[in-house]
Amino acid sequence: MTKYLHTMIRVTDPDATIKFFELIGLKETRRFSSEQGRFTLIFLAAPGQEGVAEVELTHNWDPEEYSGGRNFGHLAYRVENIYETCQRLMDAGVTINRPPRDGHMAFVRSPDGISVELLQEGHLEPAEPWVSMPNTGTW
Repeated sequence: MTKYLHTMIRVTDPDATIKFFELIGLKETRRFSSEQGRFTLIFLAAPGQEGVAEVELTHNWDPEEYSGGRNFGHLAYRVENIYETCQRLMDAGVTINRPPRDGHMAFVRSPDGISVELLQEGHLEPAEPWVSMPNTGTW
């Protein structure tokens, strides 16, 4: 039997990354630090998804520069209201790279440049200001 566990991303600022994912609705489920290995692992999940579908944030204590490749793709989360989620992200200073012009899909990037897709649960009618917003950057 195979079971999905988590997706790991390396982060340079765990606090900023946790705050970013909290804006989407994820919460920290557990944390492990290794003094000897000089790293911290922080697991996040949407409510009810603990131990089922998690993101593992790996923070290596010694500074490293990470570059994301498009071959990674993205993380994807279904949200209850994509307009409210995108507004919450914008209010916190996050760029909406691909606005939810269709009331269904948006893309943003984490503080470390990880592409995150937001998908509306069900369907919302297209609405302003989202319909008129241009794409920004890449995702």
